[in-house]
Amino acid sequence: MHRIARRQFHALALSPALAALPAARAQGAGALPPASAFFDSEVFSGATLSPDGRRVAFLSGGKDRRLQLGVIELQSMQPRMVAAFKDADIGRVAWVGDTRLVFDLSVTLTGPGLADRGQGLFGVNADGSDLRQLVRTTRVFVTAGDADPDLLPWFMSLHTVPARRDDDSVIVVGVEGVEGKEASHLSVRRIETRRGRGREMEVPTHTKELLFDRRGEPRVVVTARGNERQVQWRNPQGAWEVIDRSSRFDNVYFQPLLVDAEDRLWVSSRGADGFDVLHTYDPAARRRSDKPALALAGFDVRPEFVQTHDKLLGVRTVTDAEVTVWFDPAMKALQEWLDQRLPGTTNRISVPWRAATPWLLVESESDRDPPQTLLLHAETRRLVRLGSAHPQLQPAQLGRMDFHRIKARDGLEIPAYLTLPPGAAAGKRLPLVLLVHGGPYVRGWRWRFDAEVQFLASRGYAVLAPEFRGSTGFGDRHFRAGFKQWGLAMQDDLADAVKWAVAQGVADADRVCIAGASYGGYAALMGLVNDPGLYRCAISWVGVTDIGLLFEASWSDLSDAWRTHGMTALIGDPKDDAARFASTSPLRQAARIKAPVLMAYGRYDVRVPLVHGERMRDALRGHGNAPEWVVYDEGHGWQSAETRIDFWTRVERFLARHLAPGQR
Repeated sequence: MHRIARRQFHALALSPALAALPAARAQGAGALPPASAFFDSEVFSGATLSPDGRRVAFLSGGKDRRLQLGVIELQSMQPRMVAAFKDADIGRVAWVGDTRLVFDLSVTLTGPGLADRGQGLFGVNADGSDLRQLVRTTRVFVTAGDADPDLLPWFMSLHTVPARRDDDSVIVVGVEGVEGKEASHLSVRRIETRRGRGREMEVPTHTKELLFDRRGEPRVVVTARGNERQVQWRNPQGAWEVIDRSSRFDNVYFQPLLVDAEDRLWVSSRGADGFDVLHTYDPAARRRSDKPALALAGFDVRPEFVQTHDKLLGVRTVTDAEVTVWFDPAMKALQEWLDQRLPGTTNRISVPWRAATPWLLVESESDRDPPQTLLLHAETRRLVRLGSAHPQLQPAQLGRMDFHRIKARDGLEIPAYLTLPPGAAAGKRLPLVLLVHGGPYVRGWRWRFDAEVQFLASRGYAVLAPEFRGSTGFGDRHFRAGFKQWGLAMQDDLADAVKWAVAQGVADADRVCIAGASYGGYAALMGLVNDPGLYRCAISWVGVTDIGLLFEASWSDLSDAWRTHGMTALIGDPKDDAARFASTSPLRQAARIKAPVLMAYGRYDVRVPLVHGERMRDALRGHGNAPEWVVYDEGHGWQSAETRIDFWTRVERFLARHLAPGQR
């Protein structure tokens, strides 16, 4: 069993080895980087090695440029752009062979009714030839392809590249049957990316998740209907058998993850200490391995597997930052060497599927270093820089982030990330932004470069980002402590985090603003209700404003099953808890909000519809506290760089007026 302790990371100076590589152009460290340096499309990102390790595919963006797909031939180190569109960003990219890729589009909502636009799917050779559309979108990007009657419908999307990779096929999945706003039947097809032809693959009704074996056949599925969740596996005779049943909206403790090259099933399950651990599982015997393959001290295991065509090499997971646990001794030694060569950063090594060259791919980042991509020659240990996500930014312009555990008033430990502005002196009482993650039943943060956090830090603010109760990734007790605690103990955790920062001498008690999106937007508004003396202002974008409206709004995308079973368990029952809903809904308590508020919404948001914001805006106006208000042609979050830059520029002006970072 591998059990690793939490790694406490501290950003160090750029290593001499890396500094010797060709440097990206950046502005002077003393200049204040513009919002566009943080929120434009990433200049170089999404790099992935071809199966034979001879090529690297990547995405390239930047100011006023859509994300486009490029390929670097490693023998010559010459890049070539192979696909780009004028009105769409390229989204996911995957190699399906040594010389062929598939990609889809990152669809941005730009008009009425566009919530149903599909991402499409395209195949292209590494030299840019034989571009073929495989799945329709509601827009015509490839005219000749769109005329092809063999194109799959717009709702199909890429799911898996078969592990054997002995042809140029992929597996696509789409929802063909809907019941209560969720899938009742999935269409699963294996298609050839050069000809577009394919075959249907049968899976059980109400399938929500699928695992494929290395031959590309469905092997394990998760089905769900109402409040029941089942895990089924296909036995050697080809029949589907149920191997686990559970409550669907509980904190799932049996999750199938991978069928590896040796045909072993890997699962996440609950350990005796209440944290999720990694096991292998024998479906025939209905038994997991006696000891976990990986367990973490104080964190749930949320694994991402690193494998080749014939071997599982290791597992990536997150403690306070991302770590890789290598099962392969050679890779473990290489990781140790790389971490010494590039200190103070997380260094993610990617391997080719079946290597024909010694090249490996490295993505390196820290709190103060945006992700940069390098090539590592495994034999000579030579490092070659390929590109950076945000080359305009320099570490000296950004803040240091550290991980802490804060005691809440009832004794529960609240994990939190504190980022200080560049050059901030110890003990200096700084203006503070309390940044609340959405979800809320997700993990919100980890030690890494975060554009929003670092933009705020570059403007002189300390940023505190807590993992309040109800957040996942920190054990079952922490998760369950958030049940039915919207506006109550979950909100108290946020206030206690601020009080901790004040007591530490970090935050100026008179200059604190609370901010967040979705649930975080709800918490920002509730902060002004519950703790009016603690926060000088609030920023809420795409924020929930009324708990009851979450249940009532028929035009949102929340499924009937989630409302009936999930929301009632985690948030409350709209009938039984009506009084609590009223006392913990910002809309119902708008008269108590006196501090300045900035609110922003997406016109086409189907998760938290615009009506949440409009009603709150009108209520605040009615009580003489009109908020700053903006609506974007977006959905639930900001997809376009133009929106991101405009919104965060507004945030910068709003905070400067109300927190005055240069004064006290």
